[in-house]
Amino acid sequence: MNTTKTLSHLDWLEAEAIHIMREVAGQCERPVLLFSGGKDSLCMLRIAEKAFRPGRFPFPLLHIDTGHNYKEVIDFRDKRAAELGERLIVRSVEDSMARGTVVLKNENEPRNKHQSVTLLEAITEFEFDACIGGARRDEEKARAKERIMSFRDEFGQWDPKNQRPELWDLYNARTHKGENIRAFPISNWTEMDVWQYIERENLELPSIYFAHTRPIVMRSGAIVPINVPLANGEMLNQPKPGEEIIAMQVRFRTVGDITCTAPVSSDADTVSKIVLETATTTITERGATRLDDQTSDASMEQRKKEGYF
Repeated sequence: MNTTKTLSHLDWLEAEAIHIMREVAGQCERPVLLFSGGKDSLCMLRIAEKAFRPGRFPFPLLHIDTGHNYKEVIDFRDKRAAELGERLIVRSVEDSMARGTVVLKNENEPRNKHQSVTLLEAITEFEFDACIGGARRDEEKARAKERIMSFRDEFGQWDPKNQRPELWDLYNARTHKGENIRAFPISNWTEMDVWQYIERENLELPSIYFAHTRPIVMRSGAIVPINVPLANGEMLNQPKPGEEIIAMQVRFRTVGDITCTAPVSSDADTVSKIVLETATTTITERGATRLDDQTSDASMEQRKKEGYF
């Protein structure tokens, strides 16, 4: 009797991610797992659980907070880290602003690109030699150039022309002092894979990933949420003169700094509905929802060369 189990594509992707995460833990002295509370990093947490439980993770969690993140996501981040009993390190762009290492052009400038500075400062502070991130190659063309083990020099910079070969799934995480590896265990996953994995694993998510009604304005073809409450009680994203405020049912496909993350019109209020919606959409995940990706001076590739995630 043949009892061989046929593995699904999610099983293969999960096994690859577990292998990569264990390779990082085995090859690196002080790795850290980047965790924002978003859907991709929640998948990474589940991978870490399957890779290392019942023991503790062999690395802490790290979030670089812009200070302008959605309160629902920040609250969920803290809740999930506490449930797992793992160490969560938070470093804020606002701390870098106070030190003078980040200087905004104006108070309304999106802070996403400035996370690079704060991340590099955190890497120096804790002497991390590897950052495990949830980036996927299908998200954006610059991310498609990444290796699984993506080398950063002593200045934290990424050169897409100076990356190591990864033949036969052999990964090289060796670095000299001051250099760094960004490891991406779910590089080969797609947005659909993420949602199907979330559905299969029954992962809890921040509420803003599901359809809900909120005040928005239409700005340059994008849906812009307005009067968004921050964790400190302040309100962000005020409407501009002449803009019509509309109550619209929306959800977020990706989450980041409030000033540059746009939702999409949707009635998908369950994971199964999101899977169906993802299967039929013709717009890329970041194409209409990350406003900072649509400006040349803040292109993803340029930010990555400067040390971005």
